[in-house]
Amino acid sequence: MNVFLWGVLPYAAFALLIAGLVWRHRYDRFGWTTRSSQVYESRLLNIASPVFHYGILFVLVGHLIGLFVPASWTGAVGVSEHAYHLFSLYGGTLAGVLTVAGIGMLVYRRRTKAPVFRATTANDKFMYVFLLGAIVLGMIAKLSDTSGDGYDYRSTIAPWSRSLFTLNPKVELMEGVPVLYHVHAVIGMILIALVPYTRLVHMFSAPLQYLTRPYVVYRSRDPRQLGPRPDRRGWEHTGS
Repeated sequence: MNVFLWGVLPYAAFALLIAGLVWRHRYDRFGWTTRSSQVYESRLLNIASPVFHYGILFVLVGHLIGLFVPASWTGAVGVSEHAYHLFSLYGGTLAGVLTVAGIGMLVYRRRTKAPVFRATTANDKFMYVFLLGAIVLGMIAKLSDTSGDGYDYRSTIAPWSRSLFTLNPKVELMEGVPVLYHVHAVIGMILIALVPYTRLVHMFSAPLQYLTRPYVVYRSRDPRQLGPRPDRRGWEHTGS
């Protein structure tokens, strides 16, 4: 079981992720979407969606730093283990609270707004359960041991995570890891495998070009402002 969980399941989850993305791109491009329900209700969505997306972004960044930045690197730039622990504890907890609050508002919106609820599929409910479970269990695991520098996952879970990329998983490092971290890791791997088959797939098609594209020009409908306009600096400038 130890070999299966920490030496087989990670690769199975990654294989399902890649296979699902390829299948979705080839046979379900029109379904590669968030299936936005903004047309049914936008007031609560405009609050819940940014809270969730910023929260989950901070959670992902925190996991990437915690798992793939060795302790020797942070120590080399002057960050002590205690300082790192405090940043991880308070920063991770805040990110988790934001994410859970966002999910809570999104679920409340789907349950109380009839048109949105009718547009909610069993797949969506399944996805919310695993996503919420992964976040909440991660927070519980983190908060279950706050004495001293807490559980030192950077000497067990982090090296195991990095060893997966060398195709030589060090499964023995996961033997003494607390059960809560075990469950959190398993649910996280299952969630990774589910991404291509749920609305979470839209994370791979985020419109990053919005950051660099020219601004959109909106013209006024006021008749007094219609007609020729003088050239302006920037993308609108046509030159001589």
